[in-house]
Amino acid sequence: MATNPSAKFGTMRGRPPEEAKFFWTGGPIEVAPRTWFASQFSGCVAFETDDGLVLVDTGTKQFAPALAAMLRQKTQAPVHTAIYTHGHIDHAYGLDRFLIPGQKKPRVIAHSAMPARFQRYHDTARHNAALNARQFGGTVEAQSADAYAAFGQPPIPPDTLYDDRLNITVGGEEFELHHCKGETDDHTWVWSPSRRVLCPGDLFIWAVPNDGNPQKVQRFAWERAKGLREMAAKKPNALCPGHGGPVAGDEAKIARMLTETADFLDTVVSRTVAAMNNGSPPHVDIVTGIDLPKSDSPWLQPVYDDTEFLVRNVIRYYGGWWSGRPSELKPAPRAVLAREIAALAGGAAKLAERAEAIASNGDFRLACHLADFALEAAPSDAAVQARVAAIYDRRADTETSLMTINIFNSASAYAKAGKPFA
Repeated sequence: MATNPSAKFGTMRGRPPEEAKFFWTGGPIEVAPRTWFASQFSGCVAFETDDGLVLVDTGTKQFAPALAAMLRQKTQAPVHTAIYTHGHIDHAYGLDRFLIPGQKKPRVIAHSAMPARFQRYHDTARHNAALNARQFGGTVEAQSADAYAAFGQPPIPPDTLYDDRLNITVGGEEFELHHCKGETDDHTWVWSPSRRVLCPGDLFIWAVPNDGNPQKVQRFAWERAKGLREMAAKKPNALCPGHGGPVAGDEAKIARMLTETADFLDTVVSRTVAAMNNGSPPHVDIVTGIDLPKSDSPWLQPVYDDTEFLVRNVIRYYGGWWSGRPSELKPAPRAVLAREIAALAGGAAKLAERAEAIASNGDFRLACHLADFALEAAPSDAAVQARVAAIYDRRADTETSLMTINIFNSASAYAKAGKPFA
């Protein structure tokens, strides 16, 4: 970790500035000679060499045609080598749309952990579709067959795997591939020393790093921080992120962006570990007791993931699955508990009314506990449904991160349908 990274950050308050660029779409932008960046939700980089393109990431199946069309405005060279920075569907599933007619199949390089990721997607396709439905504000029941089919092998899977580091030469130019755990365990960052172009994949995304994500598998903030420092040491002159716009021609700014993000992550980790070492209290007390770091920099705003969720992933890595509350070691079914609490309160309607009153005073954390119990105790009560949905609608309006907003929107959608969040 960095030396005393906590000193750089205070406590997070307020909404992010408008200049945050996670959702940037555009291109093609020439970031170095014969090197173009384009983004359609996620970014893609094309290095033109004398032997063809080295392509870093390929977008989703849905957005790959637009990405390819942007890059093909600049070059018609065949794809010689494709590199998947990681196996998420917005980075590794669109390569077929970049190939020109008659070209031979390109070499496709990825980290050795990626095939296991694709197998896991295949084995849990309906589960992953459900998670993404909630993450983007919908319900599981609204998912189409296409949503389930999206998870599995990409159209062109990798054929060349590496473990820690791989150097390749294409058209007489060297490209370095480095493994770094972060948002995923199969992540690669790519460095072109001759063009001084850095492609970090989702290790840099113009936002608080996506190392929390409450519905997904373990993530590694401390490893990402180490990798970001290694990237900064390369002194890149162009940064082509996994999400957001590129930065070119400003070495000092790029170094600051990378190192500030590393410091931010190290602060989250160090504060979380310190809290765990203070008697290992219940997880929720650690989460709510930590002063979360904040930054005024537009590349460190919680517009997608939430800093609080990063704390959860640190706890999960060091602390196991049990929350630390004795009753939750072997809990009662939620519906049974909810009915008992509703009975003590005088009925589900009373619980919902109390939740509404607490929400009106701005304490949405407490209000939503009571709202959940009310809905779980009486899911078919139309008045309870309406009150719970309204509470979650209002709570979503108070949040800044897309994940938080959409999960609360999903909770509202479930309440309106008379179903506890599931």
